[in-house]
Amino acid sequence: MAQLLTNAEILERAKVLSGWTVENSKLQTSRTFKNFIQAIEFVNKLVEPAESAGHHPDIEISYNKVKITLTTHDAGGLTQKDFELAEAISQIK
Repeated sequence: MAQLLTNAEILERAKVLSGWTVENSKLQTSRTFKNFIQAIEFVNKLVEPAESAGHHPDIEISYNKVKITLTTHDAGGLTQKDFELAEAISQIK
């Protein structure tokens, strides 16, 4: 099981993640697209990095808005895996 990060470690790692917030031991970001099709295309691009990491985000889709939430469920909070996947997701256009 992945090791939980301390609050200090979480704050330090969160500083370098543009567009992400930490709420209730979860990393979150939202993206807004021109339409539903572009939103779904973005979600489909999440498959490869999530599968490669063996770590899967919670995803909410509302027409052209996509909300991504990361937490390590089996560890009960944020771990390095969440921040690594957040960095990969941040690179997806």
